[in-house]
Amino acid sequence: MRFIRRSVLALVAVVFLCGPAFGAGDDAPGIEMARQATKGKELWITADHSKFDALKQPFKSGPEVTKACLTCHTEAGHQFHKTIHWTWLDPKAEKEMGIGKGGLVVNNFCISIQSNEPRCTSCHAGYGWKNKDFDFKSEEKIDCLVCHEQTGTYKKFPAGAGNPAPAPGKLFKGNGKFYKSPEWNKVAQSVSRPTRANCGTCHFYGGGGDGVKHGDLDSSMRMPSKNLDVHMSTKGQNFECSRCHTTVKHQIAGRIYSNPAAVDRKSLLEDDLGAKIMCESCHSATPHKSEIGMKLNDHTDKVACQSCHIPTFARELPTKMWWDWSQAGKMKDGKPYVVKGEWGKPTYMSKKGDMRWEKNVIPEYYWFNGTIESITAKTIIDPGASVKVSRPIGSSKDHKSRIMPFKVHRGKTPYDVVNKNMVIPHLFGKDKAAYWKGYDWTKATAAGMAYAGLPFSGDVGFVDTEYVYPITHMVAPKDNVLACEACHSKQSRLSSLTSFYMPGRDANRVVDAGGWFIVIASVVGVVLHALGRIFIKGRKED
Repeated sequence: MRFIRRSVLALVAVVFLCGPAFGAGDDAPGIEMARQATKGKELWITADHSKFDALKQPFKSGPEVTKACLTCHTEAGHQFHKTIHWTWLDPKAEKEMGIGKGGLVVNNFCISIQSNEPRCTSCHAGYGWKNKDFDFKSEEKIDCLVCHEQTGTYKKFPAGAGNPAPAPGKLFKGNGKFYKSPEWNKVAQSVSRPTRANCGTCHFYGGGGDGVKHGDLDSSMRMPSKNLDVHMSTKGQNFECSRCHTTVKHQIAGRIYSNPAAVDRKSLLEDDLGAKIMCESCHSATPHKSEIGMKLNDHTDKVACQSCHIPTFARELPTKMWWDWSQAGKMKDGKPYVVKGEWGKPTYMSKKGDMRWEKNVIPEYYWFNGTIESITAKTIIDPGASVKVSRPIGSSKDHKSRIMPFKVHRGKTPYDVVNKNMVIPHLFGKDKAAYWKGYDWTKATAAGMAYAGLPFSGDVGFVDTEYVYPITHMVAPKDNVLACEACHSKQSRLSSLTSFYMPGRDANRVVDAGGWFIVIASVVGVVLHALGRIFIKGRKED
């Protein structure tokens, strides 16, 4: 009886919410707003940089190119120095807290930049960040080309420390391949507004490989199909990243650690000058049309658009979902080795341990108000539980929070057994203390913590960890959005969110009784109506 009751309630909820079609339709007001926002917005280039004398001089290095850029773009250096792309620190946090990958924040990928700068800063938008002595006040150290060049020949990795090559015009070897130093004049004269290719140079390959970190950002997003992303596809809106990540004085709109992507959820009708980072910016908070759509619109104050419109991530290329550092250090015939599995991705590396990759991953869902809390190597942890090295902030009672999809990367990461804090190992380098050189966790951790100016007991262990990434890209076409029963059923995707009542998922005696009363009353009403018509018809015939 209980099963029937819940099934009926679930069916009623699904029919009521979904009706004959879940999609909003081509004439939905939100879609019209999106079209209006992009109509006639073609960006005309007003300068041909190949004609500038300042860019025709013989360049031998990146800083020389930047110096030439600054002769015209006199304020760009000051502006860029204030951005997170330069500092790698949360501008809202106190400097001593070390919030940001340029500080003391840890993750469960390669853990920390501290003492590993030459490798970690390979895609920093600057030249020469190889240690603490990097001059953050130097404008000539800014790398203008990584964001603006359009030849596609400018490569940062694997030279290290943000440098593209050791010497102009010469071949150099890195990562098992040969590379040529940039043709400085050619790349300098090609500059224009950033494209997906420019942004993807770093953001598609975060963590040292294609799709490693962000489950919704990888090289498939450079020229995505419409099925992969309706906004960025050439057969869709063909958006560049900057269409949504709007930029003012080099400050690019987006979530920054504890800083939400947007405080106000305004549409273009309300503020055409604001950042366009939210779905509501173009689609408004009421994007669905028709009676069914109106019910769907009732969800937008509690459910992020991404939760329904991004059913899975890593749909074309795999993303890393598990990384176990505790298994690193194994050798074959006394030498490090690599094992590759499905998709040609490493499942074991002596340098890094066990790994697991997945495709078409179903997100995990959390209440999210736009801020993420991160821990540093100073934070005291509970090693008896999985350590959330980053976690979304929000609750069902917070009017700014919505249910949001996330990639959760899990693993086993080193920590200080005595002091009970995450540690910073010195991984990269040619010195014997570097883990990838000597494979000694104690020496590597002692060196890394000393470099960061932090205490270390000398006892290294490994703890389960979790790290989150909001899923906001790979927006599917309207025909591929989630069906209502994905959440409104006993197999709900939202089974972990238990602080509220979900029709079709949860049982409640009062609600169940009310639902049965409505169903029975409806049936009785239909029967009485039918009997009444039969009785009246019979009397007329008499």
